[in-house]
Amino acid sequence: RSEADPPPRHVRQGPRAEHRDSTCTHICSRRGIVLICAVLTNALVLICVVAAWMVTSGMSARGGMTSYDINTDFNLQGTELQQVRDLDMQYSQMRAPAIYGGITFSLTFGVVSVLFVVIGNKPAHMMPLRILVGALVFQAVGAVMYVVAVGLYLHFIIGVNATDVCKQRERLYMRNGYTWMTCNVGGGDAAVALFGLITAILYIAGTVITFQTIRYVKQYVEQRKRREAGRELARSEQQRAPMRAETITV
Repeated sequence: RSEADPPPRHVRQGPRAEHRDSTCTHICSRRGIVLICAVLTNALVLICVVAAWMVTSGMSARGGMTSYDINTDFNLQGTELQQVRDLDMQYSQMRAPAIYGGITFSLTFGVVSVLFVVIGNKPAHMMPLRILVGALVFQAVGAVMYVVAVGLYLHFIIGVNATDVCKQRERLYMRNGYTWMTCNVGGGDAAVALFGLITAILYIAGTVITFQTIRYVKQYVEQRKRREAGRELARSEQQRAPMRAETITV
């Protein structure tokens, strides 16, 4: 070998590039990106549910969580002060199913979405088909359930805000200058509905993408079986050819 010819070092660079592509893993695929976005929106739903409850819990309810004292800011005494505290407590208890249900719902779907992101960290054709089918069913069900959950959440909040407890509470707060404490659907509740619908849209997109992935995997498996069958046929033909030649010679 002459000195002008460099050693073929570039031969090893192919596998290294392939390894670098595999480390990004297939989380960055369309399926993975949609599920990651769904995890984030589930987290936003969870945060907004808690924030909406904290905003509408009332001043006396916040006094238990902070050093805030309702007596220092409200010109209330005696019976009226106790009435505000009672109404705040009743209103918070009436909204309790919404916060507990919202936390459980969003947390469950967020955790399951994370599991599918982790499990899907490999090429689609190397994954068991049942996992892809499970992801398809989960996202389809999640899309429907999120739409239903948003509707039920808003219906429940509107129903609670229409009660006499909320109306009396609103009048007491407005009498003391707190005009933002109303019985309308607040910004926190609207944010819960908004991010819930975005999550449903993401699950619909994930359902479509996963369905296309399943079709691709089935086509890939069928083509691979055909290639393997063709190779087996070619091998059998090659093995028969010498036997035929020997028979003709004899």
